[in-house]
Amino acid sequence: MIKNWIEAMRLRTLPVSMAGVLAGCGCALWQDGFSIVPALLCLLFALSAQIASNFGNEYYDYKNGMDRKGREGFRRGVTEGDITPQAMKRATFAMLGIAAVIGCSLLLYGGLWLIPVGCAILLFALAYSTGPYPLSHHGLGDITVVVFFGIVPVTFTCYLQTGGWEELPVLLTTSVAIGLLAANVLIVNNYRDMEDDKAVGKRTTVVLLGRKAMGYVYLLSGIVAMVIMMPLWMQLPPWALIVPLIYLALHIATWRKLIHSRGTALNPLLGRTAINLLVFTLLLLVVLSVV
Repeated sequence: MIKNWIEAMRLRTLPVSMAGVLAGCGCALWQDGFSIVPALLCLLFALSAQIASNFGNEYYDYKNGMDRKGREGFRRGVTEGDITPQAMKRATFAMLGIAAVIGCSLLLYGGLWLIPVGCAILLFALAYSTGPYPLSHHGLGDITVVVFFGIVPVTFTCYLQTGGWEELPVLLTTSVAIGLLAANVLIVNNYRDMEDDKAVGKRTTVVLLGRKAMGYVYLLSGIVAMVIMMPLWMQLPPWALIVPLIYLALHIATWRKLIHSRGTALNPLLGRTAINLLVFTLLLLVVLSVV
């Protein structure tokens, strides 16, 4: 039973929510404003919100007939009968409640104006998979990931530690870059599931544009992310350029495997894409802490 719930959390994707917070911490360190308590609270909030979204995605896709037994991706407990729909629904809202409690604690550092921001994050955690217009079913999943796994966590993690919006151009370009890299994890997921999604009417960007086009989007997202961070690279010592070079080497190697893989062979590449992002943000964090 525990194994089924761990699978439902989709641990291989959790580095995506960690990366946005780590990048925000790096920006705070660069501004000499790092604070451990809000940083940890941001990390816990991001992880709990993503787990809630993952649970909700499994429950609502099952409820809406978007999942089928024997799918190419990771085993889905509700669809396969390992977890009851009622249990998954309860778990979804329990995780949303945990995220809300953690988010309320962050009000001590950012003020009451953060309430609508937190509500929007939790709302979109569900809107990704349900509601009158589920975002992931209409080709909007990618932009949602850019916003809520890149722009929001990077900028607000930094703000909650520094208390201001100094170096805003650097902060914004870094947040968009992290969002693009995070969206690549979704591209791999949808690249793998294209036939299953198409059969049930789920219109992801891969279904709409095809594998070939989205394979190039995956490649270009990584390259563009490194380029748009130029405002940051220009303010760092030349040796810091080793960070984007390491990422691009990992990224291109993963892309080459992506375009030549199908079905379950893509499962490891989903995790590898998430790990590539985590490695990049950890290296960035180290660099920004020493310059």
